[in-house]
Amino acid sequence: MRRLHLPLLILLLLGTGLGIFYYKVTALDMPLQPGAMADTWLVEARIRYQPTGGATDVRLRIPERLPNYARLDENFVSRGYGLTTSQARDDRIAQWTSREPRGEQTLYYRTTLYRDGGDRDDEDYPGPVAPREWEEPFDSAAGALVQHARERSSGIRSFATVLTRDLASGDANGNASLFVMDGGDRELRTQTLIDLLSVARIPARAVTVIPLREGQRNIEPETWLEVHDTERWVPIHPLDGSVDYPENVVVWSHGDSPLLDIDNGSDEELRFSVTRSVQDAVGTAQRLGETMDTRILDFSPLELPLGTQNTYRVLLMVPLGAMIIVLLRNVVGIQTFGTFMPVLIALSFRETQLLAGIILFTLIVSLGLAVRFYLEHLRLLLVPRLAAVVSVVIMLMLALSILAHHLGLERALALSLFPMVILAMTIERMSVVWEEHGPADAISQGVGSLIVAAAAYGLMASRQLEHLLFVFPELLLVILAVTLLLGRYTGYRLTELFRFGRMQDALRRND
Repeated sequence: MRRLHLPLLILLLLGTGLGIFYYKVTALDMPLQPGAMADTWLVEARIRYQPTGGATDVRLRIPERLPNYARLDENFVSRGYGLTTSQARDDRIAQWTSREPRGEQTLYYRTTLYRDGGDRDDEDYPGPVAPREWEEPFDSAAGALVQHARERSSGIRSFATVLTRDLASGDANGNASLFVMDGGDRELRTQTLIDLLSVARIPARAVTVIPLREGQRNIEPETWLEVHDTERWVPIHPLDGSVDYPENVVVWSHGDSPLLDIDNGSDEELRFSVTRSVQDAVGTAQRLGETMDTRILDFSPLELPLGTQNTYRVLLMVPLGAMIIVLLRNVVGIQTFGTFMPVLIALSFRETQLLAGIILFTLIVSLGLAVRFYLEHLRLLLVPRLAAVVSVVIMLMLALSILAHHLGLERALALSLFPMVILAMTIERMSVVWEEHGPADAISQGVGSLIVAAAAYGLMASRQLEHLLFVFPELLLVILAVTLLLGRYTGYRLTELFRFGRMQDALRRND
């Protein structure tokens, strides 16, 4: 069991991290790219009417289930009215009430929609419906029309499509012409199709949709047909038989009930306006998560104050840099001064940029190393010597910053971001290696530290990776799993293979 403990832990970390990541991307539409924008639509319903005296009751059907769209927010604009919302099977009813309104009244309902590609219409199959009773010759014509469509179809969806096209073309041995007396009116055509489908015991309903056309006012709602194929409601265009809604329409209400109903009011008018806007995709995904009542975003860095968020944008890159150091040290074999020193130097490179950071780091370490060798002659104890080195490092940093300012080298002013304690410890460690193993090893480890820091900087400076780790912090579990996996690597390092390869070549030549 001990041998399986680490593999199981790695698989658990990978599964958890990638699972949460997949859920956020697919269900919440969290963006994978930094600075991504999302299209949202503001749909406004404006109601105008004239009161006729007495208490007024205004009822507007508003959407509840939105296939392919999510409702990010909604608001009601009314003055001097009471407002309630109630459920009406597939839709909701917004009800405004007022005791004695005077003069022309205007009410507004606004909702912000976002296309998320999800289908939330999961209503169960309602079962076969009762057929409508027709008088002759309509009864015989309806039966013949339905039978002719059934012979040319393979299922409920294709049957409804064929029947719709028969009505649109007026053929089917002339039977369709008895029912095509609507002049292309979508509402009448939809009701005719519902009646004909009932002959085949197929449940169908009318649906009101709002076309989403950017910047357009006074948009007229359109009527569509939905047919249940025992699995889902299938939208069908009542005039041409095309299946599924286009991307630029949103389902507003179901059934043939009027959208607006007013008691004690006249000259009522309902107008729809649509405006498209572009918003930050991360913020849109957060609002989408709130509408879905998911708790996973409560544990996101996005919930932190802005100042704290900026701090964690940097800190969340540290595990990635540490993993790169583990890879370069344990697999490649590059020697460094410690583990965290290259990571912290790489963080400093984010502000100074790579070339300027390497030059400044080399200058400070070289000058500090010279001072450290001088302090060695004073025979100081370890702690006082380190304190003296820290003081010298800070003075060197200050002197270089002042010099850079006078020379107009603004990039060097970021020198203060270098961790002075780490620099002091690097100088101390390098001097010890210099004395114990010689200058070659000391310089080799110093150069290795710079190489590793530069490699870590290459990844930690990536805006794409910063975005992924901040928006999807669960990916840290994946980084942890990879780090644990590298922690069990005991094979040859790449530098060792290169060194041993040269030894084998030398032995072959001697043989």
